[in-house]
Amino acid sequence: MKNKKNIYIKLFISTFYLSAFTFGGGYVIIPLMKKKFVDDLQWIEDDEMLNLTAIAQSSPGAVAVNAAILLGYRVAGILGALVTILGTVLPPFITLSVISIFYTAFRDNIVVNAVLKGMQAGVAAVIADVVLNLGSNVLKQKDIVSMIIMVGAFIATFFFKINVMYIVLVCGCMGAAKILIQMKKFQKGGDSQ
Repeated sequence: MKNKKNIYIKLFISTFYLSAFTFGGGYVIIPLMKKKFVDDLQWIEDDEMLNLTAIAQSSPGAVAVNAAILLGYRVAGILGALVTILGTVLPPFITLSVISIFYTAFRDNIVVNAVLKGMQAGVAAVIADVVLNLGSNVLKQKDIVSMIIMVGAFIATFFFKINVMYIVLVCGCMGAAKILIQMKKFQKGGDSQ
């Protein structure tokens, strides 16, 4: 029981800390979650983090919260998901509450505006890091279909400005079809023996 309590505390503190010091949305928190939960704590595998990220991105709602829910559930069940939701949502809630109280003072402050501009540059770098890390994981698997899907999704978004919702739906259908084909091949291989 004490071990479970330690896991919940560590989940809460980790997600609270990540959420409190992450600016720029869900795509920024994903590599930090990977570093914390895959590299440091080793609670999940690299491939699992990639899958959780894909599910979090394709689910409705904020990517950071979705990823935290999935991660908490994977590590410690339903209570773990609730703990990670609380840890992820509290920092922005507190920050926005404080900012709303002092909004007029912050709105015209040159220093605050400069800090936010600097954070935008940092966010761009972190998002580029996420793309490179997740893309390199796909390339390491040497799966031609996944590589084609990845490159096709990039081209559709970047060059043709196709709505991301459509790309996620098409990629999800392609991934489901790939899994069904693999399952049929596996079943045929098992039936022939």
